[in-house]
Amino acid sequence: MLLKNYLTLLAIGLIWGSQFIFQEFALISFSPIWIGSTRTAIGAITLIVICKSIGIKSSSKQWVLFGVIGLLEAAIPFVLVPWGQQHLDSSIAAILMGTLPFYVLLFAPIFVKGAKINSTNTISVIIGFSGLVVLFYPELSLGAGDINLVSSLAIVAAAVCFAIALLLLNRVRDEHPLIVARNVLSAASIQLLVIAFITTPFEYQTASTTAIFSVLYLGAICAGVVYYLYMMCIKNAGPVFTSMTNYIVPAVGVFIGALVTNESIKINTWVALLVILCALFINQLLSKKEQTA
Repeated sequence: MLLKNYLTLLAIGLIWGSQFIFQEFALISFSPIWIGSTRTAIGAITLIVICKSIGIKSSSKQWVLFGVIGLLEAAIPFVLVPWGQQHLDSSIAAILMGTLPFYVLLFAPIFVKGAKINSTNTISVIIGFSGLVVLFYPELSLGAGDINLVSSLAIVAAAVCFAIALLLLNRVRDEHPLIVARNVLSAASIQLLVIAFITTPFEYQTASTTAIFSVLYLGAICAGVVYYLYMMCIKNAGPVFTSMTNYIVPAVGVFIGALVTNESIKINTWVALLVILCALFINQLLSKKEQTA
């Protein structure tokens, strides 16, 4: 089970880390809000087809809960993050989003029955966050100028929404992870499409094949498949461990970006990845010892 948790988290990190390059291709032809809403809808359709093909059916009627999770997991952050990033350096935005595991840790006793703030999770979260700081230290050391407070608060609010949504998933009972992922994405896609139509009326323009393929990949893989893995990881390893994908994704994004542009990978990137992996190892190892004690 320990190896399975690591492999699942690594797969999530690799998939979400690859989204940045495909998002760049998609932005050539589509607006950010329509990329977000379309990828969510495609992800929901992908999971609906998978559930139908293998005959998995829902066993409960928790659509209000799924609607709230979809709102916090996708609809609100997909609006706040792009808006906030307009006036912030990407490194600052990544660091602010990297506070997500802290909010999961802080709010867990409120939203999850019997959850406590223990030393294992606290230590692993702090070490993981330090890895994120190491990753972006060269950019941060150069100075980012004045940090826009309102934009920063928007990113932090998005991180809080993600954290609460992650914790609320613990309240879903007796559902297959595929069903949970399908229902959350279905609810989120409806909300995002409504937001897209209200805020950014769709304007048809000739899209490149690369942009269309990128949107399909973002939807089917970076929304559909990865959300199933995400729900499975929460079920098997818990919300704090799963929230550490937020540390892995930027590192993977830097690696993939360097490979695509044929740039050399800096030493701080390797160090950051090592620190993050140590945080994950500590979390699972100490958690296992606490359970057997």
